[in-house]
Amino acid sequence: MDEGHDRRVPGIDHRRRIHGRGGLRQRREQPARLQLDDRALLAEWQPSYKRGFAMQAPLAILAGILGVAAFFVSYDWRWLLGAAVIVANWPYTLLIIMPTNNNLMAIAPEAAGPAARRTVEHWAALDAGRSALGAAAVLIFLWALY
Repeated sequence: MDEGHDRRVPGIDHRRRIHGRGGLRQRREQPARLQLDDRALLAEWQPSYKRGFAMQAPLAILAGILGVAAFFVSYDWRWLLGAAVIVANWPYTLLIIMPTNNNLMAIAPEAAGPAARRTVEHWAALDAGRSALGAAAVLIFLWALY
């Protein structure tokens, strides 16, 4: 590998972590969560959401910064495209997912019922969109590598 190629590879690791976490949530956490009763479902979702947000937000920004840095090393526009796609998770989350998050966070777990379950299911569908953005960014970054 040439030296410029070596400098770009660590950024891919961060992007894979972002997408990998979203994929795990879609394949394992959400189906397991939906097996719980309504109260336990919401009681599990609320702290899980807080931890996920605290982890994913900085990683998306870091991946975007690394994508821009890779562009300045290589001057390959695909790095900028990947950076834009991964950073698009922020407005998608704030504009599309956040209203649902706020609704779920406002429900006390002991007051959860079928409506809370439907909202968590709706949240999962929205979250799949966020995972798709992460997957698209990973594919673009991999394309830029080769």
